[in-house]
Amino acid sequence: MSRTRRQRAVVYLGLGVGLLLVAGPFLWTALSSFKPEQEIRRDPPTFWPQTWTLDNFTELFDRVNIGGAFANSLLIALVLVATNLLFCSMVGYAFAKLTFRGKDLAFGLVLVQLAIPAIVLMVPQFVLIAKLGMVNTFVGIILPTVVTPLGVFMMRQFISDLPDELIHAARVDGAGEFRIFFTIILPLCGPPLATLGLITFLGSWNNFLWPAVVAQSESMYTLPVALNILNGHEATHYNLLVAGSVVVIAPILFLFVFLQRFFIQGIATTGLK
Repeated sequence: MSRTRRQRAVVYLGLGVGLLLVAGPFLWTALSSFKPEQEIRRDPPTFWPQTWTLDNFTELFDRVNIGGAFANSLLIALVLVATNLLFCSMVGYAFAKLTFRGKDLAFGLVLVQLAIPAIVLMVPQFVLIAKLGMVNTFVGIILPTVVTPLGVFMMRQFISDLPDELIHAARVDGAGEFRIFFTIILPLCGPPLATLGLITFLGSWNNFLWPAVVAQSESMYTLPVALNILNGHEATHYNLLVAGSVVVIAPILFLFVFLQRFFIQGIATTGLK
């Protein structure tokens, strides 16, 4: 029993240290958002605020159109979540359960695209968006990531483990592929859909580079792009940046708290090896 307790204590200690390393910067950012800028710049820095203030948030909302940027980020993220859940699951179903010419080659191209950094594709994507006249539009921001190779791979891996007998029985009863997909396959894909939705929302919410390139007016800015205004050429307002970071991080934390059960279940059941 004593040996088991010591092992358990070591495990808890290791988990505690890991939690401190991961959560420490976020906690410092949250506490710093209530500090005056002079205290943030103090050397050595303080962890717990010595002077509490809400002026950082007040000034942030006065200097940056946070409401408009928040609405833009939310709209783009929700549209991308919806399109990825629908189209990635459709493509994943086709790769997992349908037979067609060139299937292995097409899925191989999806896997290859997983290894290509997004920055490499940015220039040709921007040229295409500019040719289509979609610069400084929501469609231009959304279109390149309507379907993602990671989402296709995740859904394909999960759907491959579903019993083929369900599909064969539905086909015998006269059901078409769309009916099979929407009435049989999709209702069974709750965990991977929740995981894909969270990953897609997080990637869209934190995306800075592509919206910064396509959005060329302040009315189109997302939250990360709008906060970049505070990173001035002459001086950086750290108090406003940490306050803005809290505004950006808070929705993600709440979303993860509510969906963490589905997220963990989805990671465990998508066939990732």
